[in-house]
Amino acid sequence: MKNTLACISLLLTTLLGSHGADLPNILWVTSEDNGPHLGCYGDDYATTPNLDALAKKGMIYTRAISNAPVCAPARTTIISGMYPPSTGAEHMRSMTSLPSAYKMYPAYLRELGYYCTNKSKEDYNLRKEGEVWNESGGKGHWRNRPDKKQPFFAVFNFTTSHESKIRKRPHTQVHDPAKVRVPAYHPDHPEVRKDWAQYHDKITEMDAQVGAQLKELKDAGLEDDTIIFYYGDHGSGMPRSKRWPFFSGLQVPLIVHVPEKWKHLASSDYKVGGSSERRVGFVDLAPTLLSIAGMKPPAHMQGHAFMGKHEAPAQEYGYGFRGRMDERYDMVRSVVGERYIYIRNYMPHKLYGQHVGYMFVTTTTQVWKRLFDEGKLNKAQSHFWKTKPSEELYDLQQDPDEVNNLIGSKKHAKILSEMRKAHLEHVTEIRDVGFLPEGEIHSRSKGSTPYEMGHDQKKYPFEKIRSAADLASSMGKDDLPAIAKLLEDKDSAVRYWGALGLLMQEKAGVKHGKNALTKALQDSSPYVRVIAAEALGKFGNKKDVEKAVGVLGQIADPIKNGCFPSMLAMNAIDHLDDKAKSLLPKIQSMPRTPEGVDKRFQGYVGRLVETTVKELKEGK
Repeated sequence: MKNTLACISLLLTTLLGSHGADLPNILWVTSEDNGPHLGCYGDDYATTPNLDALAKKGMIYTRAISNAPVCAPARTTIISGMYPPSTGAEHMRSMTSLPSAYKMYPAYLRELGYYCTNKSKEDYNLRKEGEVWNESGGKGHWRNRPDKKQPFFAVFNFTTSHESKIRKRPHTQVHDPAKVRVPAYHPDHPEVRKDWAQYHDKITEMDAQVGAQLKELKDAGLEDDTIIFYYGDHGSGMPRSKRWPFFSGLQVPLIVHVPEKWKHLASSDYKVGGSSERRVGFVDLAPTLLSIAGMKPPAHMQGHAFMGKHEAPAQEYGYGFRGRMDERYDMVRSVVGERYIYIRNYMPHKLYGQHVGYMFVTTTTQVWKRLFDEGKLNKAQSHFWKTKPSEELYDLQQDPDEVNNLIGSKKHAKILSEMRKAHLEHVTEIRDVGFLPEGEIHSRSKGSTPYEMGHDQKKYPFEKIRSAADLASSMGKDDLPAIAKLLEDKDSAVRYWGALGLLMQEKAGVKHGKNALTKALQDSSPYVRVIAAEALGKFGNKKDVEKAVGVLGQIADPIKNGCFPSMLAMNAIDHLDDKAKSLLPKIQSMPRTPEGVDKRFQGYVGRLVETTVKELKEGK
């Protein structure tokens, strides 16, 4: 099989050789968990001479976003040129498939004559069908192409600035913590300053690695033949950047250098040493690559080319999203404009700072939460540890740290209306399947794919489910009768949002929908049962709690019920605190790594088990 594929690859290279000679090399240098904290972006504290030099002969984008504020969904956006909420791949380390006719972008580039390498991370939430890369792994390199005249597309990814490196100790400090800028949402504490300073130290190390990569290209005499992209994979690894679709979590540095020979492929606003406020995102990278190579991007790609023969008009907005982050569920959508960012929280009852185990390893997270518990934070610093409003609007020009929510401001009513409309049009256009419980994304698409299911009105009555989610998360007391009525609907996702809507309004919601929630404990959908049980367990009477805990204890077993119902139930049990203490022996006996799910996903149940056991023992 390998020999056959090699022959096909060689044949394509031969057939497309003449075309390949007319194509530029393309080099992507990427780094992890860092926002635009670079000298060329105006950060005077940063030490990034190599990237600053690249920006001087290229152009920077000041409104570039990763679409997802965390690695796997962000890479999934890039590899497909599609929004993961449309492919069922929005949740961290989930695994779905594209329709069989759709390809990952390297497959298209290879057909055009490119030798495609990736060094070294993939980490997609989509299954790879067929051979995607010529080489992918630690040895992937443009040097390895068999024909040195063949154009290459090469990715070199550096993990030096990753979240895990910020907290690695011991560390020899280079940047002075006393001089670092602490954002308004973080407490000005020595440990927080130390983490921000170490983050900048790691960016400087990463910058040197980028410099070595660029020197290698120059030494090989390929600099004038190669279009260079540098970008980070989402916002910084510090808490409230990574994992959150604020601008602080979505904004990435993006530098593009187009050598003179290939200037005709540069964007229409390209200016050497300049900058662009054009809204571009990871969803645009795949179509842009194909456009540079002369190919019109396939119609299924949802991004817009911002360079090359098929450059599209500049877009008014970019779009971000947040689904399940590791072991914790949430649903957030955001819209990024030139000056404002709009955020729609569909699960406002959940804290911003839910206990994601991996995030809590960082010292800043621990100190920040402790100071909140001790009542030592101001309003802006306390925000992260509280529940969310349904909507948020921030002025990135006047409030770059996004701490002054403008919802309710008459002055901003027009921009709110426009961005709210843009959000609704976007989720409708892509048929966002994130309005389904995660398990139903998989069950409803059985025999096809989530994308195809999302376009099937019978399997996914989108407008009805989206409207239910909108109503449920509106938080209006007058909406309670209509929210409770959602629990009578034939569609399980509508009933799921009905239960969520009552849970979100706490005691008032449970009081109003008591009978409907009690009936929902017997619902055919485990997701409806879990949410109904959480609502009754948190805000019902003693008998309600007993019934709710019994239901959650049954569903929590991942072997009997599957991973997705189990994770949702474990989250609910954790939210019940001491009321679920009777389940401690059962939870302690649960498997930490259930089988039958993607290996990258397996540890999340274990984290929930460990966190819940610890808190139940401590009586929290």
